[in-house]
Amino acid sequence: MSPVALAVYRVSRLLLLIAFYGAVAAGLLLLSSARGLLARESPLSDAQHPASLPAQEHSATGSDTSCLTCHSDPQLEMTFPNGEVLSLYLDVEDFQHSVHGARLACSDCHQRNIAVPHQSPRVQSWRQLALVEYEVCKRCHFENYTRTLDSMHFDAMAEGKEDAPICTDCHGAHTVIKLTESRREIANTCSRCHDDIADEYRASVHGTALTEDDNPDVPVCITCHGVHNIASARTASFRQASVDLCAGCHADKQLTSKYEISSDVFKTYLDDFHGKTVGFYQEDASEVWPDVAVCTDCHGVHDMKKVDDPESSVIKQNLVTTCRQCHEGATANFSSAWLSHYAPSPDNAPIVYVIKQYYRFLIPAMIFGLALNIVLDLWRLARNR
Repeated sequence: MSPVALAVYRVSRLLLLIAFYGAVAAGLLLLSSARGLLARESPLSDAQHPASLPAQEHSATGSDTSCLTCHSDPQLEMTFPNGEVLSLYLDVEDFQHSVHGARLACSDCHQRNIAVPHQSPRVQSWRQLALVEYEVCKRCHFENYTRTLDSMHFDAMAEGKEDAPICTDCHGAHTVIKLTESRREIANTCSRCHDDIADEYRASVHGTALTEDDNPDVPVCITCHGVHNIASARTASFRQASVDLCAGCHADKQLTSKYEISSDVFKTYLDDFHGKTVGFYQEDASEVWPDVAVCTDCHGVHDMKKVDDPESSVIKQNLVTTCRQCHEGATANFSSAWLSHYAPSPDNAPIVYVIKQYYRFLIPAMIFGLALNIVLDLWRLARNR
């Protein structure tokens, strides 16, 4: 056989083999697709779908009637290997009144439990189960979930602390409500972990107004600390930003006038040594610790009192002690120089007001006189030429 004929033979043989194996692969693909389609159309076996349970239906309220066949039983529970017992009972009425009640069905969140009987979770405790399941929330709330990744709560969980709060710790599971429905509940939620701080807050001017009057204007935990991307309050950036946090309310003239509070609080702070120094730090770098007094150093953090409260850190008899936190040798005369965030006026610090007005007119008059003297001198020189 000539070389040309041999080459043609080999190429033809190769093409036939490719065609043969391609046909076999196509046949296997069609067969597997057909079997998958039949499997989807075929009914579940008795083991997968017991006759004792009705077919799943999504009710108008968002719950599954088949799930409630078991989970409407108050006695239903499961025991973990560590001995903890978790109730599996669902109060349908509470769920219907939640934000998810009219929107979601059981299987929207509990997709792992669609198959019956349910697979037993491979966890040792209730907390481990919660840590496994809580990421279900990100299917709908992905933006808020990603914010939690920058929070100190997530950092704690990454360090292996199982008690670090997750979505369901704050919002609940089946009884999720809107934050606007109860501002008191926000403080109560945080108090589950931060009980000592919560006690201080309840006794403060802000907490008292919230718990007793349900005041809509006072700050709650998330007003200052944020909601999902909660940062550590012990960082330099938070310390610098704390001044602006307080200004959010205390620089609002409409809000401060409503409660007869000085509307010059923020401005007078920025005009004094402390405020100007903090401003320099903010312009320099957010990671530089401002070693100068900010609002919370004088007024307290969570335990702020009214300025006329005997326990207030800024009331006259306590002010020296407050100043001595930074100024060790401070005397009564030292603290009396503070104008209490009020701009000088005839009614408040009248001597300072008079001196300020004196210089207010004196300095422009001196500049005008100096300018007039220069103009007249130039006019005289020009005329004598």
